[in-house]
Order: sequence, then C-alpha cells, then structure tokens
Amino acid sequence: MLQAKKLRDLLTKEGILVAPGAADALVAKIIEKTGFQALYLTGAGVSFTTLGLPDMGFITMTEMVARAENICSAVNIPVIADGDNGYGNALNVMRTVRAYERAGVAAIQLEDQAFPKRCGHLLGKQLISRQEMVGKIKAALDARTNHHFVVIARTDARAVNGLEDALERAAAYAEAGADVIFVEAPESIEEMRRITSAIRVPTLANMVEGGKTPLLSVQELEQIGYKIVIFPNTAIRSLARAVSEVMQELYATGTTRGFLERMFTFQEINELVELNKMQQLEKRYMQE
Repeated sequence: MLQAKKLRDLLTKEGILVAPGAADALVAKIIEKTGFQALYLTGAGVSFTTLGLPDMGFITMTEMVARAENICSAVNIPVIADGDNGYGNALNVMRTVRAYERAGVAAIQLEDQAFPKRCGHLLGKQLISRQEMVGKIKAALDARTNHHFVVIARTDARAVNGLEDALERAAAYAEAGADVIFVEAPESIEEMRRITSAIRVPTLANMVEGGKTPLLSVQELEQIGYKIVIFPNTAIRSLARAVSEVMQELYATGTTRGFLERMFTFQEINELVELNKMQQLEKRYMQE
C-alpha cells in the first residue's frame, strides 16, 4: 500500500503532520490541492452528510468504507480514517481493518468507547475495559496485510475517569503495539504537555472548534510535542455555514447574484474536478 508507506515516511520526518478533515471526495480534493500532505476521513462528518444525524454511532462500517473508497480514489495523499470502535469486538476490528486497507486507507483510528459511541467532546461516553481495547489493538495489528498500515489507538478516558486513567490506558495501548496514540479531549495546555511527555510513540491532537480542548495553532501543538493534528470538522462546519447563508439569501431575495464572489465560478469548480482531463480522455477513447 503506497499511501501507508507514504504516511509512515511522513511520521519519521521533522515537524508536525496536519490532516484536515473531509467527509467527501470534493473536500478531499480541495485539501490536497491546497498543499496538505494527508487528510482525515471524519466519521462525524460522514454521519452529518450521509444521514443528517449526530456523531452517536449511527454510521456503519460499510458506509465508512464506501466513503473511504471514493476519497482514496480521488486523491493521492494518505487518508487517515476514523474507525470508531471497530464496529464490534476484536473480530469485527479485524474485518474493519482489512476492509479499510482494501479501500486504500493508510491509517485507521480505533477508540475504546463502548457501543454506541459518540463524539469525543460530548458527555455521556462509556468505555470498554483496558484489556478489551488491548485485544482490539492486537487484532488490528494481526489483521493488517501491509505492515506499513498505521494503527492509531484513541482513548476517551479523560472525560470518563480522568487524565490519570487516560495516561495509563495510553501506555497500555502503546505497549500493545499501537503506532500512534490519541488521548481525546484534554482540557488544558498542561494536560496536553503531560500527554506528549508521558507517551513514547507519536501522539495525535484533535482540534475541535468549540470543544473541550484548547484551540491551538499548528506551531503551538508542535512545540508541545504532538506529531499529528487533525481538524476533523472544520471544512464541514464551514460548508454548512456558507450553504445556510446562501440559501437564506436566495429565499429572501430570489437571486444568488450577491453571493457570486463567495462561491467558486463555474470554471473553477470544473477545474477542481478535472473536467478538462475527463473530456480529453473521453475524446481519446471515442476516437479509437
């Protein structure tokens, strides 16, 4: 898997890896075109855009795989994909990892929440035992067919049992072989420093605007010691605001003329989706 190897290489380089979130191929192409070297397939975003429902465990593994296939086909940068809690027990985790690999995903994020899971910045989360999560991590490692495929272990223990339990779980998950550790929802910069200081494998930070974790810059996160940062729903929330505003304008005035400078031109959107390339291919094959 070329993209998994590419992600591994990025994790060995100096600096922090920034992976904005995408829920569809169009946003994924914008992320790649902007210059980012990786992206994050957000489960919450898929739930929002597929079902119009919150991040509370409604999305299935097959729905995520379908979205992953489309995104991985559309871009040539590594895709880090939300795998929720593996959609079941350790055996389900094995199936999920293999399906994600086949879809072209470079890394899977697995969390220690019980089903049904929910957004890491919402209240009411429940955890599986540390031992069960260790088993899931080992199952994920055994299931991957490419040793470059990255397994990210996330713990939501900070909000449930406190930071100490989160750090203990993180250490156990790293010991089990997780390639990257993701301690969700620390509530201060000091807690974030404790996380990166205590964990000896690469750590991931999650920037959720308005969430429990301080919203820091990429440079600040790198100074703290994080190796990866995701901005999972920055794009989808920005899109939702923009669409809401233009629809209100259309409803109120009967025209979109006042929004022309705030949207892609017809030419720009077609350039993004490579219309000219498709037309050239169409012309080539129609002539043969």
